[in-house]
Amino acid sequence: MSNQRARQLLDQINTLAPSDPLKIMNVCGGHERTINLAGLRSLLPDHLELIPGPGCPVCICPEETIAMAMAIALNEPVIVVAFGDMLRVPINTARGEPHSLEQARAAGANIRPIASPLEARAIALRHPTQQVIFFMAGFETTSAPTAALIAEGIPDNLLLLLAARRTWPAVAQLLNCDQPSFDALIAPGHVSAVMGSDEWRFVAEQHQLPVAVAGFDAASLLAAIFSVIQQAINGEATLVNSYPAVVTPAGNRHAQHLIDQTFTIVDSRWRGIGTIPASGYALKKRYRLHDAHIHFSKYSEQSHHKDEMPPGCDCAEVILGKAPPDHCPLYGTACTPSNPVGPCMVSDEGACRIWWSSGLHRQRRAKQA
Repeated sequence: MSNQRARQLLDQINTLAPSDPLKIMNVCGGHERTINLAGLRSLLPDHLELIPGPGCPVCICPEETIAMAMAIALNEPVIVVAFGDMLRVPINTARGEPHSLEQARAAGANIRPIASPLEARAIALRHPTQQVIFFMAGFETTSAPTAALIAEGIPDNLLLLLAARRTWPAVAQLLNCDQPSFDALIAPGHVSAVMGSDEWRFVAEQHQLPVAVAGFDAASLLAAIFSVIQQAINGEATLVNSYPAVVTPAGNRHAQHLIDQTFTIVDSRWRGIGTIPASGYALKKRYRLHDAHIHFSKYSEQSHHKDEMPPGCDCAEVILGKAPPDHCPLYGTACTPSNPVGPCMVSDEGACRIWWSSGLHRQRRAKQA
């Protein structure tokens, strides 16, 4: 049924003819994976351009936070745990020094990959005499279970090194610039399930751009694409929920309560982009005993990292929707999944990694030939 619905939507989309080319940004690595795996770019008409946006928390995690996690792990008798993708994110370091958590681990640091916050607690309980540092980089969908972990009570020896970010302020910053890189928005389904579809209403009401929340199969994405195209043709700008089975206007109130209970909203840095107002989470004062930023502040103060991308890497342009992955001169040459130079080639939510895994490196080589 889903495939049949997707075919119907494709046929309908191909009958629509906006007066001008339409650039549609998606703000989720999961959406970008579906777009590539389903080959949607090749099936849609040429006047539509699908643009990947800032939907990868690993890609925008500040260099200084990664450097701090590495320094703590290399110099203190602690266990550092982080989601698997974070271990391979490269940062700029001097020649001969580790430039990722994975390399710090190879140099002797006790660094372990985990898949959920519950694993961080389990490791802390198994090692009660050691401090365990949970280095958490993620958006609202990861912040909510981390908030639940904190609210339920965590072991005394478990500290958190947060690089948690909020999604909508990044989109707001893109829209507030002089020349936004997109004409319509596909809002992320998982974030909207937590925070509610109404969080994206500002795109239509303040910026007069069509916006639709989408799920993660081709049919839901095509329904959202059809909606924003139709709005553009009719000169409308409204919020449409194309993922009603999971997303409600208000979202998950309990998850939001847990986030509000444990975190405070702060201005935060995004790698390659700079500081975005009210775009991050920090632990509230009542949880400062579990704040690794406070316990190990000397490693933050010693950091000279400027949150820059590596030389020649265009990850920042990709994250901002200003360039597709294969326009980067390093894409598919110096930078591949087995040897990532920039963070967008590391994570399954990074646009460069998704394009490469979908076979777009072969297309690039064919063009070069």
